[in-house]
Amino acid sequence: MSDTEDDDTPQLSSHALAALQEFYAEQKQQADPGAHDKYNIGIIEENWQLSQFWYSPETALRLAQEVITAAGEGGRIACVSAPSVYQKLRELHREDFSVCIFEYDKRFAIYGEDFIFYDYNNPLDLPEHIPAHSFDVVVADPPYLSEECLRKTSETIKYLTKAKILLCTGAVMEEQAAQLLGVKMCKFIPRHTRNLANEFRCYVNFNSGLDCGL
Repeated sequence: MSDTEDDDTPQLSSHALAALQEFYAEQKQQADPGAHDKYNIGIIEENWQLSQFWYSPETALRLAQEVITAAGEGGRIACVSAPSVYQKLRELHREDFSVCIFEYDKRFAIYGEDFIFYDYNNPLDLPEHIPAHSFDVVVADPPYLSEECLRKTSETIKYLTKAKILLCTGAVMEEQAAQLLGVKMCKFIPRHTRNLANEFRCYVNFNSGLDCGL
């Protein structure tokens, strides 16, 4: 190749090259979310077909802090269909409690032994190493606003928890939540990264900093 031909080869500007490198880095991180900052909310994208809507970082933090307090030092926490709370818990602490994530979406298997495959349609189909009433607190966010989904998820919650429950679901489910789980609506209103049409609320069955005053 002559010098003239070599000179004609297109060259990227330093700005374009940096942008391209950043793009490739983002693609690599998405392909392998276990590499860096794997507990960041949004590292695994929402799948709307699975009715996935992540909490805002502020809401995830508030709920994580609440269940940490409820579980106590050395406590066990179960996150049922609530991956953004799990991610925030792991981002905050690594040693002073244990936490499991019960999820249908197998992308969350990147979290290793913390991950437990869970299908609310089979609410008690759980691994043998998960005995009944082995978690100090369960935080759950049933994927669908339906009586069937809440009823089946409630079976799982009652099996897992020693007593304490933090449920996040639609305001329209208040009566069913009270009947199934004995929980009361809190004043704290959870927010999501996207604006949702349905009003969401939190419900608990213990004295809570989320202010169960309604």
